[in-house]
Amino acid sequence: MGQVFAASYLIGLREGLEMVLIVSVLVAYLVKTGRRQHLVPVWAGVGAAAALSIGFGWALSYVSTTVLGGPGQELFDAITSTVAVVLVTWMVFWMRRTARRLSGELRGRLDGAIGLGVGAVVGIAFLSVAREGLETTLLFFASAQGATSSAPLLGLAAGILTAVVLGVGLYAGAIRINLSRFFMVSGALLVLVAAGVLKYAVHDYQEAGVLPGATTYAFDATSWLDPGSWYGALASGLFNITPQPSVLETIAWLAYLVPVLVLFLLPARKKPAAGSTPPAPNVVSETPQHEEAQARA
Repeated sequence: MGQVFAASYLIGLREGLEMVLIVSVLVAYLVKTGRRQHLVPVWAGVGAAAALSIGFGWALSYVSTTVLGGPGQELFDAITSTVAVVLVTWMVFWMRRTARRLSGELRGRLDGAIGLGVGAVVGIAFLSVAREGLETTLLFFASAQGATSSAPLLGLAAGILTAVVLGVGLYAGAIRINLSRFFMVSGALLVLVAAGVLKYAVHDYQEAGVLPGATTYAFDATSWLDPGSWYGALASGLFNITPQPSVLETIAWLAYLVPVLVLFLLPARKKPAAGSTPPAPNVVSETPQHEEAQARA
């Protein structure tokens, strides 16, 4: 159970913290500017986004297990896994590039929405959270395929709960973490998870008959990588590393993991500053405690 739990926990923690930080920026900005009357529409948008994400997850599971069967189910799972890999790859690079200016962008959108009315405020909150929620659901569905217990769902719930606790602590100023380092480390781990999801997708394509070579194995490590051992189960559950992968699975895993991980870990090139414009604030710098500290400085 632990190995499947770990992958889902990582997904819930990373994606959940992104959603919590987005909500905290919106809420803190409204509190700071004395527009608390718009908090209810913001929370309504957040609730609608959460409901959409849950409904999307149910629909994926229903189609995969009830509507489809045999090769059709394998092909559906392969396609959803491929889409999940594309989205998570885009997401980790997007957050790495835009995290420091995300707060300003959200505040600007919220200002514009307030001028348009309550519906627009609900829409801003909904769209800001729904994107993260749908990505989380799709990645979780892809990574949890083949699980026969409730461990993936428990792991996801625990990860999201941890993210909420961290987010509340950050908002209140009780917890301080290096968010840049957190997103760098968790992003690298998600790239490893995505590589495993892509490997699983290739396996499903082979099972569906779309790709050949299901029984053409790249190597056989069953003599030392025991799937029943704790380390074999952890490697399989977290990164989908199996003792007898096909040649195409191995090629896909390496072709994705090596270049993507190298590009992600490369130091970001700093753009030359224009004039004396100060750097953009961190994504969580808009909480009341952070604002007070900045004012004192």
